[in-house]
Amino acid sequence: RGLKVIIAGAGGAAHLPGMVAALTPLPVVGVPVKGRILDGVDSLHSIVQMPRGVPVATVAINNADNAALLAVRIIGASCPTYLEAMAQYMTDMRVGVEKKIERLETTGWKEY
Repeated sequence: RGLKVIIAGAGGAAHLPGMVAALTPLPVVGVPVKGRILDGVDSLHSIVQMPRGVPVATVAINNADNAALLAVRIIGASCPTYLEAMAQYMTDMRVGVEKKIERLETTGWKEY
């Protein structure tokens, strides 16, 4: 189907990213989902404690944005279009932070 990276959420079925990684040679990125009881820490541990030979990349709890950005970087290693898009995204983020710094310096922290 042309898949290059799989992003799998881990919440109620916290084993999903690990099971997917055990069944495919593709890179798998696990996203721990915040639950009602342990705030997603159980899901996080489920992903990062995979046995040797079954790697699963992991991002912070409820951070699907970083999972997507990591997938873009993985694909970008072999696709210049994605690499260029990631570089532009990073530039845009830097410019945005610089604008926030400038606003903070001119308006002060209380008004910011």
